[in-house]
Amino acid sequence: MTHPPRPPLLPPHQSAGSGRPVLLLAPAATRSAVWLLHQVPALSAAGYRALTFEHRGATAEFVPEGPVRFAELVTDAARVIQDVAGEPCHLVGSSLGALVAQRLAALRPDLVSSVTLLATRARTPLFTAALVKSVAQAARSGSVPADYAAASTMSQLFAPATLLDDRFAREWLDLMTLSPVQGEGAARQYLATLSVDEWAHELPGIDCPALVVGFPHDVLMPPELVREVADAIEGARYEEVAGCGHFGFLERPDEVNALLLDFLAKASLPH
Repeated sequence: MTHPPRPPLLPPHQSAGSGRPVLLLAPAATRSAVWLLHQVPALSAAGYRALTFEHRGATAEFVPEGPVRFAELVTDAARVIQDVAGEPCHLVGSSLGALVAQRLAALRPDLVSSVTLLATRARTPLFTAALVKSVAQAARSGSVPADYAAASTMSQLFAPATLLDDRFAREWLDLMTLSPVQGEGAARQYLATLSVDEWAHELPGIDCPALVVGFPHDVLMPPELVREVADAIEGARYEEVAGCGHFGFLERPDEVNALLLDFLAKASLPH
């Protein structure tokens, strides 16, 4: 006896503010609460409805069986737009979230008003693939000492000058030691990003307004890779925020938010 396919799961989600909806998509192995620090308050204050949700694998309650396939991450985002927002959304994604946003914009233009892509890429160089696989293996094994894992992860996420700020460093060392990046869900998210090379050819099909932002000290998504995405999307606006690493939206939130709000204001105008 065959069973009908199960309907797509609705990811855990939150909403703040009112107005035109903006869906924020988090990096790999990162809870959606990361947007609550700076971006959700800024968007809400500017008159937008900020929506956040958990990628499958981000919580123990939302790790469906089998590998996390990239298409499923895109489907999850589409379901939040359809079932929660109820209308097309401006998409804001960082890292894994940016990859999901750019593919959703290519596949479902009817759901996307604009895309803002932070620290993204359209191909996977050899070293990037090796790094992704090694981080996934470490997350899966759970055997890496917590203090080493915290320091190593921070060196990949933040600019060297930022890590010289002892207060900043202490807060993040404490946070990442208490909540290490580990588990099958995190590993699957990282590995899902390796599929980007299979669908990068879709990027020229994105025809909504696009803002692409690189960070000069990003070792995971160097600006050279980020700019390639901007070059592939006709009319995309490319910006770099100085003094930032991979998580530039946390290091220089005022600068990133200013770029985002300026872009959204223009993208919301009638065309």
